[in-house]
Amino acid sequence: MKVRSITYFCNPKYPLDEKVLQKAGEFLAQARSAYESAGYEVQTVRLATNPFPELLGEEQIGKLPELTSDMDTIAQGLKIGYVSLGPALPELPRSYEVIPDAIFVSKNVFFGGKMADTGRGIDLSAARACAEIIVKCASIEPNGFANLKFAALANVNAGTPFLPAAYHDSDRAMFSIATESADLAVGAFEDAKNLEEARRNLISEIEKHGKRLTDVAKSLNYRFGGIDFSLAPFPAEAQSLGTAFEKLGVPRIGLHGSLLAAAILTEAIDRASFLHTGFSGLMMPILEDATLAKRAAEGILTVKDALLYSAVCGTGLDTIPLAGDTTSEQITPLLLDLCALALRPDKPLTARLMPIPTKKAGDETSFDFAFFAPSRVMALDSEGLRSSLAGNETFPLSSRKSWPS
Repeated sequence: MKVRSITYFCNPKYPLDEKVLQKAGEFLAQARSAYESAGYEVQTVRLATNPFPELLGEEQIGKLPELTSDMDTIAQGLKIGYVSLGPALPELPRSYEVIPDAIFVSKNVFFGGKMADTGRGIDLSAARACAEIIVKCASIEPNGFANLKFAALANVNAGTPFLPAAYHDSDRAMFSIATESADLAVGAFEDAKNLEEARRNLISEIEKHGKRLTDVAKSLNYRFGGIDFSLAPFPAEAQSLGTAFEKLGVPRIGLHGSLLAAAILTEAIDRASFLHTGFSGLMMPILEDATLAKRAAEGILTVKDALLYSAVCGTGLDTIPLAGDTTSEQITPLLLDLCALALRPDKPLTARLMPIPTKKAGDETSFDFAFFAPSRVMALDSEGLRSSLAGNETFPLSSRKSWPS
């Protein structure tokens, strides 16, 4: 298991308060050293801010590319690997429009776009705006890679340490931990004699590391937001969530039985005792997981499957390779399905979709990126919405558990 990220949350104001950012850099250096001394490899340290529309305001929203460039320069000087400037907000529609230009100026700054939450409900216009961002960002780089830096958000609260979903909502700084821990599930299921032993093994491993990670956090004497113990993978079979499914007993992930396995894995995280934050579920990024990428290439694991598993698990749709000619009208219904899954069970979900220019469904993907495994472009069974669903409304969608008895 590794620490995927130590994420520091702060409000840097605008114009940027470099003292706030300097403090962030100093803390992250200290925290990295503390976790490495405890035996953990720390892959990255990151910074997440209050949503950029709140920093800039409506009158200065056009300055987002300038803010992005300045933040990137300062962060790199402070040895902060990546920054999230938070999500575009429905109450400021122009905030969606400026994201592609900001993504164009930096490879290290990430963004989101809010589509739905329990307060506002589902915003049809915001979902459509997120789809348009995805289509525009696809052409920034020849392989569609720029969309790695954008996620559409449904019911995601502040304090999630995984990018691009991360953002802050306070003037008081804090930090949280994101794990790369799919290998814990693989190991827990490897030699288990039955299902109960498999679950017990995984819970035990999560709690063991949860305690160690928390003990280090306490030693830092800083406001600690908790651990997002999502079982994030790395593109090697021994560190694959797909491999964990198959060790548990699913012949190949994507076949029936996979939904049950997803639920069992997520419930184990829920049962484990540690300070939960963020998603704390299954992270199933197709391109970042060797077995998921392989099953997607074989046509066994589909976009609909990944959406189905989101109903019982963690983070939603992540690094999904799509055809380069996919339109925003085709993407919007998929995003709205995700919003429905986020609000009815009341859980955080995101979509990070990657249309790849010149590629069509079934074509091989070819990213020169250590965190991506080879796969194929996935088919998207979607057409533009009609009638009432094609409108611009914002409407409530209450969770099932909120119904009166």
